[in-house]
Amino acid sequence: MIFPNNKKFAFTIIDDTDGDMVENTKPVYQLLSRLGFKTTKTIWAFKPRDRFKGMALEDYHYRQYIKKLQREGFEIALHNVGSGKFNRQDVLDGLEIFRQFIGFYPKIQINHSQNRDSIYWGIKRFSLLRPFWRFSYFKGDDPESIYYWGDYHKKHIKFTRNFTYQNLNTLKVDPYMPYSDNQKPSANFIFSASEGADVSKFNKLLSEKNIDDLIKEGGAAIIYTHFASGFVRNGRVDRQFEKLLIYLARLGGWYAPAGDILEFLLAQKKDKSILRGQKINLELKWCWDKIKEKIGF
Repeated sequence: MIFPNNKKFAFTIIDDTDGDMVENTKPVYQLLSRLGFKTTKTIWAFKPRDRFKGMALEDYHYRQYIKKLQREGFEIALHNVGSGKFNRQDVLDGLEIFRQFIGFYPKIQINHSQNRDSIYWGIKRFSLLRPFWRFSYFKGDDPESIYYWGDYHKKHIKFTRNFTYQNLNTLKVDPYMPYSDNQKPSANFIFSASEGADVSKFNKLLSEKNIDDLIKEGGAAIIYTHFASGFVRNGRVDRQFEKLLIYLARLGGWYAPAGDILEFLLAQKKDKSILRGQKINLELKWCWDKIKEKIGF
């Protein structure tokens, strides 16, 4: 596949806001900006209501930091409106706070941990478990639940993340993305990502060999990570992470936010819906990845 500006591969990062403070992510974004990477940062509208830590748009100084990133070309996305219990009205209020301060509703939503308002999360990620969906803890897509906001998700959110995989070339693992799923009417288009949860997993995933393979395959990498998880220590960006990004920056890929890459991929597709067999294929790949991770393969 040839990407915009005749680029041979695409690369981006989605940063999960869990644990995010200005001081533990700012040096990473300074590095990304200096090297020409434009990536995607998820945020919360409200401060956590549970054990999770992290800042939100409620905080003035953090809000100014996020606005600065946005002005620099970074995409701002949603990671639910906060961490903890948020009913329908909370979620709708959070969406309006996002719109008020960011300027528009989020294009991308990524479910957070154990939030009951998460959309098609837990067992609802799996078509094979469809008969058991009614027992799910996650109710964001259930019209009878106080956590329901599926109608607003459908109205405002274009892309929703599902599985993550242990392969840098996300598009190779999930060639169907972004896709619509007729079993998930509250979602417009669903996509996958590559798993780089913390600095150690990220660096392993972004090895020079994997980068070279990504280029040879003409692929697209959407890495999902947490910049608050070890990427910055004592104000200094992890040296291996910095080295890998410098190497990657010299290779001339399309370094765009996730939303732009997903829009491009969507425009290439004639049939935007996914078939049952294709969904099962993705589900089994994810299960196999988890087995390999457990046994250290």
